[in-house]
Amino acid sequence: MKTIETPHAPHPAGHYAQAVVHGGLVFVAGQLPNDVANPGRTPGDAEEQTQLALRNVEAILEAAGSGLDRLLSVTVYVADIGLWPRVNAAYARVLGSHRPARAVVPVKELHHGYLVEVQAVAALRE
Repeated sequence: MKTIETPHAPHPAGHYAQAVVHGGLVFVAGQLPNDVANPGRTPGDAEEQTQLALRNVEAILEAAGSGLDRLLSVTVYVADIGLWPRVNAAYARVLGSHRPARAVVPVKELHHGYLVEVQAVAALRE
């Protein structure tokens, strides 16, 4: 088992790793739309937050030896299910033709008032 840490994604604010690699898989912790290039900046709408959260997942996957094209399963937490069409459109733009298994979980609220959080499992590159 190996933990992953990259400066290209938000540093964990609690007792967890950005990701754990085990058995050829990368388990990415839930990623909020924190912008490591602009600390303190509050991201805008649901689309921007979705893209930023996925880019954080991507940075962690790359550090682990994987990538968005290796995603197997994604869980998207959304603070307002009414935003889902916009979140889904942004998700599709980022992932393109790749379609991993996915769950969408409506939640009452997310940390810091964010609208989206993304958790993922991916395969390592062979």
